[in-house]
Amino acid sequence: MSWLHIGEILRTNAKKYPEKIAIKDLNCSLTFRVYDERTNRLANGLLKRGLRKGDKIAVLMNNRAEFMELYAAAAKAGLIIVPLNFRLLPEDLYWIVNNAECKMVIVEERYYQVTIDNWDLVKKFGLDILDHIVLADKTFTVADNWSYFEDIVKEGEDEYPTVKVDPEDTWILLYTSGTTGRPKGVVRSHRSYTSFFLINAAEFSFTPSDYGLVLMPLSHVNSTFYSFVFTYIGASVYIHREYGFNPEEVLEIFDREKITFTSLIPTHYNLILNLPSEVKNKYDLSSIRSLLTSSAPATKEMKYGVMELFKGVQLFEAYGSTEAGLVTILRPEDQFDKVGSIGLECIGSDRIRILDPNTRDPTPDGEIGELFSRSPMQMSGYYKLAEKTAASLDSDGFFSAGDMAKKDEDGYYHLVDRKANMIITGGEHVFPSEVEKVIINHPAIVECAIVGLWDVKWGEAVNCICALSSDFTPSDSLAKEILEFCRDKLPRFKVTKQVLFIDYDEIPRTGSGKIIHRLLRDRYNEEQAEKSKNS
Repeated sequence: MSWLHIGEILRTNAKKYPEKIAIKDLNCSLTFRVYDERTNRLANGLLKRGLRKGDKIAVLMNNRAEFMELYAAAAKAGLIIVPLNFRLLPEDLYWIVNNAECKMVIVEERYYQVTIDNWDLVKKFGLDILDHIVLADKTFTVADNWSYFEDIVKEGEDEYPTVKVDPEDTWILLYTSGTTGRPKGVVRSHRSYTSFFLINAAEFSFTPSDYGLVLMPLSHVNSTFYSFVFTYIGASVYIHREYGFNPEEVLEIFDREKITFTSLIPTHYNLILNLPSEVKNKYDLSSIRSLLTSSAPATKEMKYGVMELFKGVQLFEAYGSTEAGLVTILRPEDQFDKVGSIGLECIGSDRIRILDPNTRDPTPDGEIGELFSRSPMQMSGYYKLAEKTAASLDSDGFFSAGDMAKKDEDGYYHLVDRKANMIITGGEHVFPSEVEKVIINHPAIVECAIVGLWDVKWGEAVNCICALSSDFTPSDSLAKEILEFCRDKLPRFKVTKQVLFIDYDEIPRTGSGKIIHRLLRDRYNEEQAEKSKNS
């Protein structure tokens, strides 16, 4: 017997904890019994619509309980969910729908019109879409060939589907956010997710008494990880339904719901910490037992601030990827002794390999190389991209997301940067994160990205693109001040040649909040080329 997948474990937990809250959001609350019944009906309703095991459903919606119902129903029916990032442009969304060969499209009301307006992007590929579903009240009028989500739930029987689902079957096809190019479909099996749930329950000491908060989009791997881990162990999860990050609102949810855990990026933590003291002190945060920060380096100052605000909290820092799952964890006891480290390998993972990117030979401790990992959380491969799958693996099946790292004398790993973001200026190699870690400490800056822009002398020149705190305004004098701030903290060739200002909301990001350096680089190279042409 293998470990149960999420549909099977939901059936079990519905018997163990029938009246316990499984999922809650702003508008609804589902017990494990109701969650299990509705997902049985939804799974059978989807099969009645003509879907068969292995068929794919594209889902375009914001965080809400129904999104988790769809994931669980798909697990029961042997179907595959293709979650769409609502931040993408229509052309990118429908490229994914076509590439994945989806048989059904499910959208929530707010995305219905953009779906209708851009349907030609699907039709031109001749894709055979069996059905179109909208998640909306019936007072919302839809086209004749569209159906309502709740009608599918009502059509299905409250019986566990008879479809046989194996551990290696695909559950979710996640498309990477494309920090380095066109999104790739990451094939993730039931086994890979079950491995994550059990490993993380052990790493974080989660129990059925925990209550997790999901803030990042459920279209992203982080939220599918840190939502269903609670379902798996019989704990509760609150799904935040808002469409942006409001730091005070998050504190209010912590207090009202008595949340015990959430996963955020450093930017989120900094926005919370920058709230006025009188706002932060309004809320009881004593229920928070553990917190996770990931997707970007966390400064010592941020960590101290988190420890001060959330008294007695266990702060974890993690590194992972959509493809590899969770790779390393920096545990609470190491937060200040190993600042800047991503920690050690997770439970159940093989020893990480740091390899020369050209020869694939091991690098000595302290030297930078490409990080390769192997664990049961790893993807099955890239969808329709056998060559890219093979290129991402070493001869023993260890995977690399293209991140550069080094190992210190104590065996702890330190992430340097993505291989694709490396700047070559005058023959010297500069990793953006090295410079970003320095510049982010300037009091005016809340977010920054270091990119290489074309330069007639150096080939590429180091440039800083930054968003400012509300207390500061862009000016030439501030740009000079930031440059001076860097000069005695970095080697000369790593010092940024110019400082460019951008509004915080204009910074392009992945679903997990990572800055997409490639898009910034393209944008500012185009702007500079246009200026040169007109000068």
